[in-house]
Amino acid sequence: MLTGKNYVAGELTADETSVFESVNPKNNEKEAKFYNASEKDVDAAVEKAAEAFPEYSALPASRRAEFLNAIAQEILELGEELIQTYCSESGLPEGRAQGERGRTVNQLKAFADYITTENWKDEYKDEPNPERQPLPKPGLLRTSVAIGPVAVFGASNFPLAFSTAGGDTASALAAGCPVVVKGHPAHPGTGELVASAIVKAAEKTGIPSGVFSNLNSSGIEVGELLVKHPKIKGVGFTGSLRGGRALYDLAAKREEPIPVFAEMGSVNPVIVTETAIEKRGEAIAKQIAGSYTLGAGQFCTNPGIILKMGDNTVFESHLKQFSEEIEAQCMLHSGIKKAFQEGKNQLLDEKGVQVLSGSDDTENNMAAGTIVKVSAENFIQNEKLQTEVFGPFTMIVTCSNFQELNSALEKLHGQLTASIIAEPEDFSSLKASVAILQHKAGRVIYNAMPTGVEVSPAMTHGGPYPASTDSRFTSVGIPAIKRWLRPVSFQDFPEELLP
Repeated sequence: MLTGKNYVAGELTADETSVFESVNPKNNEKEAKFYNASEKDVDAAVEKAAEAFPEYSALPASRRAEFLNAIAQEILELGEELIQTYCSESGLPEGRAQGERGRTVNQLKAFADYITTENWKDEYKDEPNPERQPLPKPGLLRTSVAIGPVAVFGASNFPLAFSTAGGDTASALAAGCPVVVKGHPAHPGTGELVASAIVKAAEKTGIPSGVFSNLNSSGIEVGELLVKHPKIKGVGFTGSLRGGRALYDLAAKREEPIPVFAEMGSVNPVIVTETAIEKRGEAIAKQIAGSYTLGAGQFCTNPGIILKMGDNTVFESHLKQFSEEIEAQCMLHSGIKKAFQEGKNQLLDEKGVQVLSGSDDTENNMAAGTIVKVSAENFIQNEKLQTEVFGPFTMIVTCSNFQELNSALEKLHGQLTASIIAEPEDFSSLKASVAILQHKAGRVIYNAMPTGVEVSPAMTHGGPYPASTDSRFTSVGIPAIKRWLRPVSFQDFPEELLP
């Protein structure tokens, strides 16, 4: 049963009189009321997190692992109510909801396993050598400690896997950091249900209540208060470039600047060689059509740019055909639909942009695929053509040869992914392209679409700016825990004094 209230250190609160309503994007009907968190709520949540931090971070890893596993179980026990709430708030199908729930649960379990079975603190020990000349060598133990309470911002496009108990929260809790979540207003009911699962898990495993809070907010005020609060020590964000950059700048202006790990914008270029088109162009076109429209194009790894070699227009016809066979899909909320239309129209106004397929998509929040085409020359000269259009949109960039392709790649901003669709005959010509791409993207893919992110220790889901604010870290998979840890060395320390 939804209450619409905020969870502050395990307690439901509704101090603020202002409310907002969740909306079903399929029919734009309002469904439930939620209380905006007040400044008092924010301060209480952070203060409780700071109070809980010394005890929680000092717990044996096995205790935190027990907590994470309990959260996973409590999420499963929410059952059909969670799935139905997810679907009504997001417009996404039930299969997607179930899949994302599975990913969320598995992420929690993976971090639980990691902190009990691996050297997750990255510890290294230097033995002392008092006989060394000209100076004795000290004994050193390098380990890692949690940075402190962190703020996590729920993502609009992943109500479960990148939100209340998503990868940011799971990795921070595993590291020993209390978490204050600023829920996304597009799916507050989903957020409250998951928050209730975390609260129950904390109660059952004896975890301090201040370790987790969930705050509702339909505006930017709560997020700003969280980032500026002196006891918040780090931020996790998935969303727009504008939003992520605003939080990053806000954190940098603090008396004590803190890290903001933001995943923001990426057009995820896909290179398709002429040889690959000749051998299997129709199949590639079908793959691309399915990938850029997947989930109404609302994936951070949506392939927004197709760098096509040669002048094969049959391939373009296939892509147009397969794209138009895919029915319009519901976008997450009216704000995203509006931004999609505006972003698309701005690019259509740019010089040299030719529309191959698309429609106005004015009915409710439905959107169908749009394909446009530009020359590599125009793309190289016009930086605006790299602007991400979040939704079912992709741009074909025609390249006459590998030299022109590499010139276009050099102009690319930082990306989450870059894909190469090619044949062995292309390998010698592509070596220079790969050398460029490794400095442009966090994940370089061969003969596959970028949509679909494996949650594993070898995954990098980040990239040079503006894909993310710090390309050294990933927001997906086990290495995500490193964002919430800092190294510390103990020199010549007695065992009895070590924490």
